[in-house]
Amino acid sequence: MPVKKNTLRLNMLAMFIAIILLQTSIPLIGYIPIGPLEITIIPMTVVVATVLLGTVDGAIIGGIWGLTTFVRAFVWPTSPLAAIVFVNPIISVIPRIMIGVVAGVTYTYLKKHFKSQTASISVAAVLGSLTNTVLVLGLIYLFYKAKAPQLYQINIKELLPYLLGVVGTNGIPEAIFSGIVTPMIGVPVKKIFDRTGR
Repeated sequence: MPVKKNTLRLNMLAMFIAIILLQTSIPLIGYIPIGPLEITIIPMTVVVATVLLGTVDGAIIGGIWGLTTFVRAFVWPTSPLAAIVFVNPIISVIPRIMIGVVAGVTYTYLKKHFKSQTASISVAAVLGSLTNTVLVLGLIYLFYKAKAPQLYQINIKELLPYLLGVVGTNGIPEAIFSGIVTPMIGVPVKKIFDRTGR
């Protein structure tokens, strides 16, 4: 890799890591309350990083978010539930890494088969966001279903419908929001990035 491109890549990685740290630390930057919902917008940052830098770097940025979630579960949990489930790195880290992997593979495939960069980024953002939601909730069910009465004050039989409800009420709106907003950021930034990286 040419020195200029490698320097640009490292600078962009550092910038995205800083953005992730800000989003996980300052209210309203990483999570936007909309009515009764709290829309997580951090997956959008991971997807934009993936579009600009590639699948591997997108997975790295997702991993940084995951590691931040993991550390915060011990020192500054966002909720009582976070202090229980996010201390498991399989739940706190792996789904965040997979956002970059899924979004990267999706975007790479779609940009070869579709002319619209906006559509390619949008679909990658939707799938990346859903990957995070489905994996986090699925892994919570897998690892903690026996503790459902303590964690959620519901019995084991009601846990799966409850988690599916969370996917519907939070996961789907997050994915739609991500699919709409991410291309609005990603397309112009990618044009600038491509010109700068030449």
